[in-house]
Amino acid sequence: MGFKMGIVGLPNVGKSTLFNALTKTAAAQAANFPFCTIEPNVGDVAVPDARLDQLAMIAGSKQIIPTRMTFVDIAGLVKGASKGEGLGNQFLANIREVDAIAHVLRCFEDSDVTHVENRIDPVSDTETIETELMLADIESIEKRLTGLVRKLKGGDKEAVQQDRLLRMALELLEEGKAARHAMVDDEDRRAWKALQLLTTKPILYVCNVDEASAASGNDFSARVEAMAADQGAASVVISARIEEEISQLEPDEAGMFLEEMGLHEAGLDRLIRAGYALLHLETYFTVGPKEARAWTIPQGTLAPKAAGVIHGDFERGFIRAETIGFDDFVTLGGEQGAKEAGKMRVEGKTYMVKDGDVMHFLFNT
Repeated sequence: MGFKMGIVGLPNVGKSTLFNALTKTAAAQAANFPFCTIEPNVGDVAVPDARLDQLAMIAGSKQIIPTRMTFVDIAGLVKGASKGEGLGNQFLANIREVDAIAHVLRCFEDSDVTHVENRIDPVSDTETIETELMLADIESIEKRLTGLVRKLKGGDKEAVQQDRLLRMALELLEEGKAARHAMVDDEDRRAWKALQLLTTKPILYVCNVDEASAASGNDFSARVEAMAADQGAASVVISARIEEEISQLEPDEAGMFLEEMGLHEAGLDRLIRAGYALLHLETYFTVGPKEARAWTIPQGTLAPKAAGVIHGDFERGFIRAETIGFDDFVTLGGEQGAKEAGKMRVEGKTYMVKDGDVMHFLFNT
């Protein structure tokens, strides 16, 4: 299981440039005018994880298969998008389909690149986007509440729950707060998620800075970081221009280039780690002579459900999971060494899989 992250922002903030870098393609037209991205571009990228290479080397795996992450480049929103301005309705529908939002903010000055509102103010830009999403949610909720009236009169339990949750969201939105700030009980979580409100999507602020600020950020990105901290949200600093250059280089050249720029790693790595944290995801591994493979699961996943990510039959017929911690696998030289040292554990249906676990599932067909 990977996840789908939508890249959003005002026009000309660097969304398509970032998308090109992330997917190592030129599929998104990064042109200097609004709405150059008419249809959402979708790119599947491998999630970099140095642990997978280590495991493959130890096990002599012939093939390395990383887990995947999907990015959706969504065309630039503008004021009035909730009312259909620009290509607003289409863009908002695209956002409903993603798991999380990477909100790209322009944190650089460049007279050659126009700003849709003729000023550089990333914090104000976040308010523009958030306002449009909130207005769209309010309109959607009001329509849905009207549609529930008949079912409520009939005593429909599901309608009663939806009505209660929609009204809770509406109250927050009318106070100028995103629906993601709602306190939702465990028994309501599935129904809450099914509402697909735009402002319930987890959000990550991506500060697109100039090349000189890629290593330490700048005053613009510092303001965004402070805003994100106040919201309990996350932010990352990236130079989309640098990432695009790196994406065209061979690995060795890319490493040298990063060093010259004073960077320890590519922005893609930071962005994916932040995305994983945002959605509370983790990785486990399956390793053998044929292949070493990474699998993504939500934190707190039990062993049978984790097995089901590989194949539904693994979950249905789950018997047990032979499990080795990543550090033990590496330190003890692989599966055999871990077995001999008593570090291979046999885990049952109630085992909560941990990040980095190396697993082999036994199941009935």
